[in-house]
Amino acid sequence: MIEDYDNKRQITHKGRLSFEEFEMLCGELKGNEVASTFKQVVSKKENLETLGGMSDASSEGTTHSVRLEEQLAFSDWITTNLGSDPDLRHLLPIDPEGKSLYDKVKDGILLCKIINHSCPETIDERVINKKNLTLYTKYENLTLALNSSSAIGCNIINIDAHDLSKGKPHLVLGLLWQIIRIGLFNQITLENCPGLTALLMDEEHIEDLMRLSPEAILLRWVNYHLQRAGVARRCNNFQGDIADSEIYTHLLKQIAPSDAGITLEALRESIHLERAELMLQQAAKLGCRSFVTPSDVVNGIYKLNLAFVANLFNNHPSLDLPEGEIEGLETLEETREEKTYRNWMNSMGVAPYVNWLYSDLADGLVIFQLYDIIKPGIVNWSKVHRKFSKLRKFMEKLENCNYAVELGKQLKFSLVGIAGQDLNDGNATLTLALIWQLMRAYTLSVLTQLANTGSPIVEKEIVTWVNSKLSAANKKSVLKSFQDPSIADARVVIDLLDAIKPGTIHYEFVKEGGSEEENLINAKYAISMARKTGARVYALPEDITEVKPKMVMTVFACLMAMDYIPNMDGRDARDGCHKRRLPPIAETYELEEAKTQETPLAYAADYKHFRNTRVCTQVIASPVAITAESDRLNASTQPRGTYYAGAALFAHRPQLDSEEAKYVAHSVLLWHPRVVTTWVGYVPIESCLNMAVKSQLKCSQSKDETWDMGPWLVDWREGLRSYWVLG
Repeated sequence: MIEDYDNKRQITHKGRLSFEEFEMLCGELKGNEVASTFKQVVSKKENLETLGGMSDASSEGTTHSVRLEEQLAFSDWITTNLGSDPDLRHLLPIDPEGKSLYDKVKDGILLCKIINHSCPETIDERVINKKNLTLYTKYENLTLALNSSSAIGCNIINIDAHDLSKGKPHLVLGLLWQIIRIGLFNQITLENCPGLTALLMDEEHIEDLMRLSPEAILLRWVNYHLQRAGVARRCNNFQGDIADSEIYTHLLKQIAPSDAGITLEALRESIHLERAELMLQQAAKLGCRSFVTPSDVVNGIYKLNLAFVANLFNNHPSLDLPEGEIEGLETLEETREEKTYRNWMNSMGVAPYVNWLYSDLADGLVIFQLYDIIKPGIVNWSKVHRKFSKLRKFMEKLENCNYAVELGKQLKFSLVGIAGQDLNDGNATLTLALIWQLMRAYTLSVLTQLANTGSPIVEKEIVTWVNSKLSAANKKSVLKSFQDPSIADARVVIDLLDAIKPGTIHYEFVKEGGSEEENLINAKYAISMARKTGARVYALPEDITEVKPKMVMTVFACLMAMDYIPNMDGRDARDGCHKRRLPPIAETYELEEAKTQETPLAYAADYKHFRNTRVCTQVIASPVAITAESDRLNASTQPRGTYYAGAALFAHRPQLDSEEAKYVAHSVLLWHPRVVTTWVGYVPIESCLNMAVKSQLKCSQSKDETWDMGPWLVDWREGLRSYWVLG
């Protein structure tokens, strides 16, 4: 508090107060207290739609707020930018109020297109399911969109495909904002706009500009143009400072081409709402009337005004190019490796958001969060400086970095020659060495948890697993090591995907390989297919074609981890029947339960538990030697994991007499209305459903049961028809 007071006022003695200064300080503090409490009493949250929890576990006592302005702005942006896409004719335009937005994202196509608009070629268009969509193919699209958004740096913790298929508004808007924000900020770089050097202050260097967040750069850009326009006013935020539209009006006039016809007419209007409308009419002349309405400007909606300014910058930066080449630019441009690491960190949900590796990691706080994700509890937070004092800031950050190196050594990282000072100074080579080991440790720790082998999995075991999987599927591809030149054509990755999930790969899309162009086409297909099947791959196609060992290892590790996640694929040795993967509707029950865990590792462990609890469903298309009493037990007393074991048993019990079958069917359906059977075996699906209907009708006549199952059974029948190829 004293430091803040010192900074605000020119007092006689630093760190000391006279009696008059003490009285003045007390008055200010008291005034602030009254102001804040009064504001809490009278302020209203306008244009916020409050929703209850959207799962059984959170329906009571939980609320989510959705800002209607964001709903409207994102819907308008999507329609404007993607309205001409032929694949989206059935979805666009979105209604003017944006109410249908949440239904439009349910098939996953729109989300995939938005991701590719923000970060071109992130998703291979050949992989998107576009025609004759079923519940399963829609779920695949949503999985592809989520894993791809994670790869570009979105935080998707606590969001899964099931949430999006339900169109949960707060999650849909949150994900859309992250994707749109990344796309808007991608161009605020020296590579895309060398004129950013004009924003450097006196005695600043390019490195200082790189340390700034995109928001801070946009503020500098706005103030730079205000200064050039001869306007004394400055912008310090995109909320209250822009509410009167004066700054925007001068900015538009300054950045507009001379023939655009932009005027300062809005400044003649005294009513702020009408002035904002006039200002936006001027923005429309530049093709930049996006994201905000007049009320959004007047109310200072931060996200939307930030997006509005970023869009202005991307279309009309109006910055003079520097004379000659920028010295040292090649060493400052973000490399592909750095971008991958940065996106991985941001997808982990670290705070603050990482914009530039070497400056944002210099205080150690992000590194500690990553350590805590990899091995919960390893960080002694009492030793960490989370806030830095004015006088000891440098030493406190250095102490953090020293502790970060110490923790790395506890995890057996190879940190020879790396000290805390190197991290604090932003030494690129040594910082990247630590980050890679963090990413490797995270990947292998998740894999070890899923494998549940009791010992850490290492790279050699991944290679062995890849070859055994390929051999079992009669694939010709072989992986010798992560430096194997044959990886370049991506066929080993593609074959492995088909081995994990037979029939997934459309080999008509796969090129022979050999040329750089064909290798890259295959690699793009492989990466997108991996994400579509559920692997959270952060590597880029170029990492495969150039055979980057580190990134290649993460690709195979992610595929191995995906294979350990509950999977019904495979073959029954006795009759050759395919085992089917549990449908999305069934799997998401486990996901909803598991994602309540606090960390990804706990999530993985809980998910593994669910896989073990439904071992009964592994028996396919043959009579199951389990008593009817066991069937009833599964159906009635174990609602978390084994509820589909009962459903599977019902479908696999042709030897049961009709009355017993009816009882089992009714028990399963009554206790678990969302259950979907994994296979119908030798019992025709119509017969199964008819038995269930009859069972329901019979039981509903008794004194204990009054629940009408008929309509739901019809939905179930149609759902099964949609995404099963029945044998």
